[in-house]
Amino acid sequence: MIIDCGRCDRTARECRECVVGALLTTPDGISDLTPGELQAIEVFELAGFEVELLETPEPPVVVPMFPRRRHVA
Repeated sequence: MIIDCGRCDRTARECRECVVGALLTTPDGISDLTPGELQAIEVFELAGFEVELLETPEPPVVVPMFPRRRHVA
């Protein structure tokens, strides 16, 4: 079977619902991974582990603490 998306009569909005588009879509978060991280995931999958990508939490907000000034009389 040959699938030619260039000859498809669907609009770009409908492309998201296409089976081919769903198969070619990169899962969220995987585009940010380094080649080493992708290789590690592949090794775990080949070893039989079920790998699930979790969202990285936002870093905590750091509130600067200013030293209290001493009042000297």
